[in-house]
Amino acid sequence: MPELLERLVEHLRGWVGGWPPASVLDVVANPRRALPGWDGTVSPVVGVVTAGGRAVLGVDPALAPAVEAFAAAEQDVDALIKALPGLLRRRGVAGRGVFRWSTTPAPLADAGVWLPFDDARVPEWLRPFGGDVLVTLDGDTYVAGVGVKRHDPCGHELAVGTEEAARGRGLARRLVAQAARRVLDEGAVPTYLHAPDNVASARAADAAGFPDLGWSVVGFWPAP
Repeated sequence: MPELLERLVEHLRGWVGGWPPASVLDVVANPRRALPGWDGTVSPVVGVVTAGGRAVLGVDPALAPAVEAFAAAEQDVDALIKALPGLLRRRGVAGRGVFRWSTTPAPLADAGVWLPFDDARVPEWLRPFGGDVLVTLDGDTYVAGVGVKRHDPCGHELAVGTEEAARGRGLARRLVAQAARRVLDEGAVPTYLHAPDNVASARAADAAGFPDLGWSVVGFWPAP
């Protein structure tokens, strides 16, 4: 367990730009925020907030000075989130999500098979993840799946989706637990993010062994 938590810390140090928080709100210039992420897009701001309300916010170095100045004057995470579009001088949406991780996935039965992302049976939404993706098939037809966002060697984020006709069968929780076990076997810590109002995603995470410990993720999504 201590080793896995060290990997989580190492992931946050790279993904966010520093960890643990030294104050209520730390803003750091993180060069990774200026580079394409797992899917080729740039996320100029990524932050994580602990259950105690202390946060580290990593920002594209070219955009960081205004954000750093705001944080120095007002140590308030939610006020900063509200101000982000103006501080970055970009149109877009800033907000919080739930940040979860697991070191002990639930011992649920496997529900899928790993396939290359470019397999003909893999749906379009899973292809950008690259590598292998985990899918449940009905014959040769996809019904549910998990993609792995391989942020860095220490932290891999899971994203799950289920076709409407296959919902209510517990596939999402089983797939997430199965994928989490593989991530741990590969030496990384599995993380799981979702919107605060996504009840179905929260239930799947709880059942898969990803407890809500009161942590949140902060992001900024530029307008197209």
